[in-house]
Amino acid sequence: QVQLVESGGGLVQPGGSLRLSCAASGFTFSAYTMVWYRQAPGKECELVAAITSVTGTKNYADSVKGRFTISRDIAKRTLYLQMNSLTPEDTAIYYCNARRAGNTVRPPCEGQGTQVTVSS
Repeated sequence: QVQLVESGGGLVQPGGSLRLSCAASGFTFSAYTMVWYRQAPGKECELVAAITSVTGTKNYADSVKGRFTISRDIAKRTLYLQMNSLTPEDTAIYYCNARRAGNTVRPPCEGQGTQVTVSS
């Protein structure tokens, strides 16, 4: 059974940092592109960052480029998202997912997620 468990969210002031984690199980972690999505209240689900399976190539949404860093630890089957220089616009629930052949293992922006709130 596929499981993706996000953690690390919280309340942070503008300009602050957070590191999100996603523990994965139930599938071959190294064979999937791992992704982070987020959904803010009243807004659509947004792809934030992705790291490809074989080469580890990283891609980011324009809105987070230069501030967020996606990484993974294959041995620990864990995906990370380091978020720096946070702004109130980054407030959202963050979800991790795994993608292969164009399909994700669960619908984007569904699941437990982890809440990130950026506010003074």
